Amino acid sequence: MLIGLLTAIAASICYGTGSVLQAVGSRKSARREAAASGVTQHGGPNLSSTAKAAMTWEFIVGTILDFIGFGLGALAARLLPLFLSQTVISANLVITAVLSVKMLGIRLTRKEWTSIGVVCSALILLATAAGHEGGGHTPVATHWWLLVISIALMAGGTVAVRLLGARAAILAGLLSGLGFGALGVGVRVLNGVDPFDLSALLSDPALYAILVAGIGGMYLHTVALQIGSVNGATAALVVGETVLPGAIGVLWLGDASREGFGWMAVLGFVLAVAGAVAVAWFGAPEGAPTDPAEKPQLSPSNA
Repeated sequence: MLIGLLTAIAASICYGTGSVLQAVGSRKSARREAAASGVTQHGGPNLSSTAKAAMTWEFIVGTILDFIGFGLGALAARLLPLFLSQTVISANLVITAVLSVKMLGIRLTRKEWTSIGVVCSALILLATAAGHEGGGHTPVATHWWLLVISIALMAGGTVAVRLLGARAAILAGLLSGLGFGALGVGVRVLNGVDPFDLSALLSDPALYAILVAGIGGMYLHTVALQIGSVNGATAALVVGETVLPGAIGVLWLGDASREGFGWMAVLGFVLAVAGAVAVAWFGAPEGAPTDPAEKPQLSPSNA
């Protein structure tokens, strides 16, 4: 349990730091592309502008951290109940919010700090209440369904952001979270891992669901960071990454809390999700300064 928790915390730190660095790179690129009309006719970022965002050094370092976080998160999903591993990993929202104060020039309100405190408290409750993780043995048909759903979510999200533009920022964050949630489920049910069997691994649809959900989720998160609030997009990601996988882990994979601590697990889970949603709700509105260089100068009348 302790190794799993430490692994999940390390994954959270990698993801949170990576998100802010990706946001810095994405927004730097977006400002350059604005004059060059690097958007679709509906106002969404085109593939070219997103690709250019991925070529900034900040985005590259952030992506490397994401890959490290992915490996650590995959290990945590095998060692902990999904409702705990996914929630701890999704606490990268706290890392993202704190680092965004310095790196993106975002000023967090008292309500946002309170919401972050709620998330941290919820994680303590979850860690206290968590019991054993369930097994990963599921019918092959379930693996195929996971692949089909992952493809549908990622394809639908790609179309939505191209059609809706900036209005799809929260939706893109939510769908990227669902993608990362599907990735967590796929890691848990993946065949050929323990004991290692290469042929079983390569023939398992869950492996390709992991690839589709991981790559698609990363793309949608990148787009969300380009067109919306970094804290809002990350909070929506937290909800998608946490709620559904946690429910699947309990209902179908046998994840459980410690005997007599079920109420604490439920309370911690609800508070974690509510805290994440609150950060999105109280976050900086669209158009607010997100870069130190973009902060408006105070006039004598409001200084």
